[in-house]
Amino acid sequence: MSGIAVRYEAVRRQVADAADACGRSADEITIVAVTKTVGVPEIRSALSAGIVDLGENRVQEFLGKYGLFPEARWHFIGTLQTNKVKDVVGRAHLIHSVDSVKLLEHIERRATEAGVVQPVLLQVNVAGEDRKHGLAPDDVRDALIEASRLDSVEVRGLMTMAPLARAEEIRWVFRELRELRDSLRAMPLNGVELDELSMGMSGDFRVAVEEGATIVRVGRALFGR
Repeated sequence: MSGIAVRYEAVRRQVADAADACGRSADEITIVAVTKTVGVPEIRSALSAGIVDLGENRVQEFLGKYGLFPEARWHFIGTLQTNKVKDVVGRAHLIHSVDSVKLLEHIERRATEAGVVQPVLLQVNVAGEDRKHGLAPDDVRDALIEASRLDSVEVRGLMTMAPLARAEEIRWVFRELRELRDSLRAMPLNGVELDELSMGMSGDFRVAVEEGATIVRVGRALFGR
């Protein structure tokens, strides 16, 4: 068994334990293996270990790895510039990082031209960090209203990136995203489903699962430093 396979099993156990602790099923949670800086042999090993979902945060890397491993479910998890939308739409299983209505509209145009419906998540800057992208929590409702008017974009939920800190110190970030999602679910919006919460990375995914994450983005814990 490869080192990646061993680490993947360890991550799966931790996800299952965290889910069990809050009365959830591990089957509700998708582990996205973040392949930033990861080479072809490691990706091949990850797929052999049973990992299905892979995530990239740079468009050029995303395109290259998507071309080599089209059998994977590729998630785009990084900042997406409007002039790069055409490279991601139709290829990404899910775009996690939609941080503005302007970007939503660009995705809509490209998806319509390609004849596809593109699933996305709205990125929310829960912690209000200047260095982080994302909608302010108070702006998410209006963005969802705009999204409901689009035919070729499907909003499936919300995503956030927590500050770099000890897991317990940032639990509130994950809790606030879940509470925001829950408060918005009652909105009767066409084509908007808020089933997914993408939150939690290698250092804090257990806490994120306890607070309701349905997708965790894990790199270092799977591939090493």
